[in-house]
Amino acid sequence: MTGLEGKVALVTGAGAGIGRAIALRLAAEGSRVAVADVDGTQAAESVAHVGASGGKAEPFVFDLSSTDSIQDMVSAVINRFERIDVLVNNAGINGALPLLDVTPEEWDRVMGVNARGTFFCLQAVARHMKESGGGRIVSLASIAGKGFRRTSSLPYATSKAAVIAMTRFAALHLAPYNINVNAICPGPTRSDVFAGHARKYAGDHSVGLEEAYRVLDEFIPLQRSNEPSDIAAMAAFLASDDSRNITGQSLNVDGGLTWD
Repeated sequence: MTGLEGKVALVTGAGAGIGRAIALRLAAEGSRVAVADVDGTQAAESVAHVGASGGKAEPFVFDLSSTDSIQDMVSAVINRFERIDVLVNNAGINGALPLLDVTPEEWDRVMGVNARGTFFCLQAVARHMKESGGGRIVSLASIAGKGFRRTSSLPYATSKAAVIAMTRFAALHLAPYNINVNAICPGPTRSDVFAGHARKYAGDHSVGLEEAYRVLDEFIPLQRSNEPSDIAAMAAFLASDDSRNITGQSLNVDGGLTWD
C-alpha cells in the first residue's frame, strides 16, 4: 500500500481478533500504531506482537461507552504522536438476546458502544484531522447492517446499520477537509462469535475444528469464511493513498454472501 509509511494510525479494539490483525498489518506497512482497547493486558499483548514483527506500536486503554474516555484517549494519542492520520474504528460488542427477549438494557448496551461510541470516536478524531489537513477514517460495520438473514441479534444489526449511515453522512460532511470516511462490512470471520459456533459444532459432532469450519462455510459462495487478515487487508487499503478517491462506501468482505 502507498502512503502508509510513517503515518500514525489509531486502531480501537486492537487487543485481539480483527483489531489486532489490523494493527499488525498497518505496522507492517510502516505506520506507527496506537493500539487502543478496553483491556490493557490485551492491548499490551498486541503491542508486543507488533514489536516482534518489527513494527512500532504503543498501548492506550479506553472505554468506548464513555465519551470522556474517548476524548481522553484521543488526546493522549495526539500528545504522544503529535497527530492521527488514520482512525480504524474497530471496537464493538455483539448482541446476546433474540428479538423477543431484548431488554432496554441490552438495547442500550449494544447501541451505546457500537453506534454512539463509534460516532463520538469518529467525531473526536475528525476534529483533529480537520485542523491537520485531512486523514482516513475506517469503521467496522457488518453485513448484518445490510440485512444478512442469518444475523441473530437485532440490536447488533441495527447498530451496524447506524455505522453504515454515519459513514455516508460523515464522508459528505468531512470531504471538504480532505477526510475520507469508509466502512468495512465483514461476513463470518474466524474470530469471536463465529469461532465459538465452530467450536460448538466440533464438540457436538466430534469432529476437528477445520472440519467444523468447512461445514459452516458451505453456505458462503467462495466456501471460505474470513480470516482476520482478510479484514486487515481491506482496512490497510482504505487507509492508504491507493483509495484516495473512495469515500462514503461500505465495502463487503464476505466471500460473496451479499451484493449490496
